[in-house]
Amino acid sequence: DMNNLEEGVEFLPAMNSKKVEKRGPKRRVVVAAVIVVSLLVSLVTGLLVWHFKYRNAPVQKVFNGHLRVLNWDFLDAYENSSSPEFIILAKKVKSTVEEIYMNHADIGPYHKETVITAFSEGSVIAYYWSEFQVPKYREQSLDRAMADKQSLVQRWNPRLRNPMLKVESVIAFPADPSIANSARDNSCMFALHAKEGQITSFTTPGFPNSPYPNNAHCYWALRADANSIISLTFKTLDLEQCTDDSDYIKVYNSLSPVEPHALVRLCGNYAPSYNLTFLSSQNVMLVTLVTNKEGRFPGFKAEFFQLPKMKVCGGTLRGGSGTFTTPYYPAHYPPGMDCVWNIEVPPKKNVKVRFNMFFVLEPGIPVSSCTKDYVQINGTRYCGERSQFVVASTTNKIEVQFHSDQSYTDTGFSAEYLSYDSSDPCPGKFTCNTGRCIDKGRRCDGWLDCVDGSDERGCTCTEQQFKCQNGWCKPKFWVCDNVNDCGDNSDELQCSCAANSFKCNNGKCIPNAQMCDNKDDCGDGSDEGTCKNGE
Repeated sequence: DMNNLEEGVEFLPAMNSKKVEKRGPKRRVVVAAVIVVSLLVSLVTGLLVWHFKYRNAPVQKVFNGHLRVLNWDFLDAYENSSSPEFIILAKKVKSTVEEIYMNHADIGPYHKETVITAFSEGSVIAYYWSEFQVPKYREQSLDRAMADKQSLVQRWNPRLRNPMLKVESVIAFPADPSIANSARDNSCMFALHAKEGQITSFTTPGFPNSPYPNNAHCYWALRADANSIISLTFKTLDLEQCTDDSDYIKVYNSLSPVEPHALVRLCGNYAPSYNLTFLSSQNVMLVTLVTNKEGRFPGFKAEFFQLPKMKVCGGTLRGGSGTFTTPYYPAHYPPGMDCVWNIEVPPKKNVKVRFNMFFVLEPGIPVSSCTKDYVQINGTRYCGERSQFVVASTTNKIEVQFHSDQSYTDTGFSAEYLSYDSSDPCPGKFTCNTGRCIDKGRRCDGWLDCVDGSDERGCTCTEQQFKCQNGWCKPKFWVCDNVNDCGDNSDELQCSCAANSFKCNNGKCIPNAQMCDNKDDCGDGSDEGTCKNGE
């Protein structure tokens, strides 16, 4: 057996050894080439994967909006989405919207679905949502195209094959993609119409016997008669406490839930006495409830009724004094309002306006700019929440302008106008630098009765008062009470501390036990500054 095994072994002759040595470098070149090719294939594959998986990854986009049909009259049957009249007009509007999209290269290829959700008067306003599936890299182009209203206008009526509809405008805003899924579920959608002279109530599902559902999108479409507006009041409201992703209610000045027409966002709970009354600028309003998967709460009870639409806002006010307010005060003023009051008092008198209540706040808008809702007087805009203040004129006339945009509203203001003699603007009283009048007995009493502190400046202190370094007068019994009553701490600087106390550099006295406890009890750090090794 061993002989047979040995006979099977072949030894290469010496002359073949060079051939074997020559094969080595050649094989290394081949291997290197294979590695390079493999790397290139991997790179190309990676680029292709990135291209198709990420750059071309489809993104779901949903837009809410509305359009106006000029040559169509509104019918009561359009309020019922199941009526034949609604279905016929919805089909025509949907076809028109789809044709508008189709004519736009950045919109048409990605359009997936459009649903007409409601109609309202004017001549007919159609509300809708549209869904798109767009590659990631084309998402911004779609957003720009949908936002470019002028570009869409140019593509409308001249090219439409459906001449029965004359469309004036199409407005669309980005929306949460979940709205497409929730809009297909009609289980929590309600349509209500106000009855003249009556109050209509509605609640969250199951209220008050059971909490509202989780993961819900509920809609209440509220309507009123033509030339009316809607007054909505939440009588009871108890939702999840407010966080970024908590349950919430939103009210819209529209039948489409678009952010530019949102009037208010509510969450948490409110006392029954809290004023939660909101007004529309037209005869429709939408209330939405969005809930998450956590927690279940009682919900709300609300009521609404219709009011005649205000035809005049502002006007001319004459006389020695009078009052005026934002429309429907103390309810939230309607969106889209512009009011001008021209106030005129008797000749040889000056006029001032005192705002006793002022709430013209819009979320995210700084009071320094007042770009949305505001009051404008003498070229200056006022907004936000302000305590009582006065604006005066150097003549017997003054103009007060009020503006609210289409979004969030507030309580508004309550104001009065007064005539006065420029030489004595507050007869028998002290005049603050802001124009406010206060009783003379409140001058130099140690309390800031004028919001700018002008009643406590330039005072001559009495024997019962201590004069601060800043000129204010404070009661002597406030001196050395460990409270900075002067505002500059001068009432605490000359104090003698008790034997078991430490005197801070600012004059404040603290117990010795509070020294070197790693806390700034003095307020200037002097109780910790002399400590060594933590003692």
